[in-house]
Amino acid sequence: MPEPADRFDLITMGRIGVDLYPLKSGVPLAEVETFGKFLGGSAANVAVAAARLGRAAAVITRTGDDPFGAYLHKALGEFGVDDRFVTAVDGLPTPLTFCEVFPPDDFPLYFYRYPKAPDLEIRPEELDLAAIRSARVFWVTGTGLCEEPSRSATLAALTARDRSGITVFDLDWRPMFWREGASGEGRPLDKAESARPYYAEALRHATVAVGNLDECEVATGVREPRACAEALLAAGVELAVVKQGPAGVLAVHRDGTTAEVPPESVEVVNGLGAGDAFGGSLCHGLLAGWPLERTVRHANAAGALVASRLACSSAMPTRAEVAALLGHD
Repeated sequence: MPEPADRFDLITMGRIGVDLYPLKSGVPLAEVETFGKFLGGSAANVAVAAARLGRAAAVITRTGDDPFGAYLHKALGEFGVDDRFVTAVDGLPTPLTFCEVFPPDDFPLYFYRYPKAPDLEIRPEELDLAAIRSARVFWVTGTGLCEEPSRSATLAALTARDRSGITVFDLDWRPMFWREGASGEGRPLDKAESARPYYAEALRHATVAVGNLDECEVATGVREPRACAEALLAAGVELAVVKQGPAGVLAVHRDGTTAEVPPESVEVVNGLGAGDAFGGSLCHGLLAGWPLERTVRHANAAGALVASRLACSSAMPTRAEVAALLGHD
């Protein structure tokens, strides 16, 4: 485990929790009798995915001061993710997330983040800004912008980072975590309209943006894939990665380099976590300096492998597993 902060390949910031998944697919949650317990949360999963590929990773987040929080510390350590930036919040329980598993494309999620998730209590004054600035990749999520003080902490971290190294904004749109707002003239705003100014501010500080079409639409107001990529580049990033589900991935760099990569074909067991595997692999490829198309193909393969397995964190693939799926060493 790395000691000096400047040795981290990746620091992620955002959501963590306990995933409780049915051990049998195709069963409604009301009828499930047995569950598997796994580390979850997008920021934590991306760090795990990168660690499984050999990268030195850490996560900035918060848990409850409870047995589930202790479990998450233990799980991070077992996955090789540094937990020095994971702290407890008195009085708030560690979040739980249940899912239903109906392959190939129906995986409802039920978030228990009440009265408030500890990971939304990340505070600006508690951040190790030196570590954030020195990480080779820094990764933040849209969920981190949904409430204070996490919103201010996320933007403070991005400001301190000042686009040094690779700074990734995972658009990560979860509407259930947001509230409707009002314009300066008192006009009601829907959740996406309320979120868009904060997304714009985060994009201004990021060098890479990653999201599916729904997320890109929240961030930019447009939905056509090429238009999404162009809008994200116009918002300030150098690389826009637009995930299109069965249509594959479109990645466009400011220098004009473009990659359009179809998805890897696998039998889907649980589609949850595939995006986080994609994210950890994307970081791995960017750190390796690979060409854009190779980076996206590798990320697609990592996501496909997780989709072919039940869990998220424990399903993150190794380099050898991704290479085997792609058919090369």
